Amino acid sequence: MSLFDAFRFDGKRVLVVGGATGMGAAAAELALDLGAEVVVMDYADVKLSGVKAIRLNLAEKASIDAAVDECGGSVHALLACAGVADGPGIERINYIGHRHLIDRALAKDMLPRGSAIGFISSAAGLGWEKNLELLKELIATPDFDSAVAWVQSRDMANYYWMKQAVCAYVSSQAFPMLKRGIRINAICPGPTDTPLARANKDVWLAFGADFRAELGIQASTPIEQAYPLLFLCSEAASGINGITLITDAGYMSSGITGSYPNATMMAKVLMGRS
Repeated sequence: MSLFDAFRFDGKRVLVVGGATGMGAAAAELALDLGAEVVVMDYADVKLSGVKAIRLNLAEKASIDAAVDECGGSVHALLACAGVADGPGIERINYIGHRHLIDRALAKDMLPRGSAIGFISSAAGLGWEKNLELLKELIATPDFDSAVAWVQSRDMANYYWMKQAVCAYVSSQAFPMLKRGIRINAICPGPTDTPLARANKDVWLAFGADFRAELGIQASTPIEQAYPLLFLCSEAASGINGITLITDAGYMSSGITGSYPNATMMAKVLMGRS
């Protein structure tokens, strides 16, 4: 045993929801390399060898229930990585389905004390605090169907609101989850070169391009986002709970402080400080 073992996942089971491509796939590969037994749930085909693959459609409650039942056993780290940019079912795929999967796992006592949950949020989720009272209503809806109805009745079934919901959910669950011995955190990636980002490259990969050009860096790779996500779910991060960690190479900080003035307006708008 060494102090560094706290960063590893030997003897642990990691569930990656949305682990077929992009950041989720990188997280699954990293978890394997860190010694974990890995289960990947996704609608797309899982190509990574050495993992247990389970078919999952986050837009359908029955599919979630079946996938959790098939997974069974203990899960020491649950990574909620799945997401879409737009389209029907976005409210279920980006937030409500993840929440239901977590609730189902909790009801089956699959997350033991010492386990952790890690979400992937987005810059769209920053500044959620200004909408907290409304988001608390969504978080308080008791089940999958009522949450879907609540979102659709308010015309909030879009990327912005669901990423706001993720951040508010993570923060609101810090206390009740830790009473059960479970930590919950999220990362908020900057532009990352994934299939989803490339499909929306004119917006997603163009964001902050001037900032990166001046620094001489590229958009993040999926593995560069997987590193902090796995860290937050490791024993090494045992003192970290209820946060959304911004992993954007410093764009937001540089904008808020004015050290990179071209980012100031956007950073203040996204973080609700305009």
